[in-house]
Amino acid sequence: MYAIVLQIPEGKVCTYGSIGKYLGSAKSARMVGWALNKCPSDVPAHRVVNKQGLLTGKMHFDGITLMQDLLENEGVEIKDNQIIDLEKYLWEPKI
Repeated sequence: MYAIVLQIPEGKVCTYGSIGKYLGSAKSARMVGWALNKCPSDVPAHRVVNKQGLLTGKMHFDGITLMQDLLENEGVEIKDNQIIDLEKYLWEPKI
């Protein structure tokens, strides 16, 4: 799973569900989230959001705004903890 997250380009995001589906289970989005809570520091977990583009994982980063800050530094537009125009920034793993 971490190998997939490492492929997400800078300035793009992927959803927990898309990663779960790629791994073989559309119902494993929650498991992807739990695994990202324990990921190595070189894995860009800040690029994974929920299916509506909400920054639901933000509480697992040092500082409540760090996830948003990292994404905005990559050019991703966010308002009220949600990515503006998710389709513009969405990246999907290739099967």
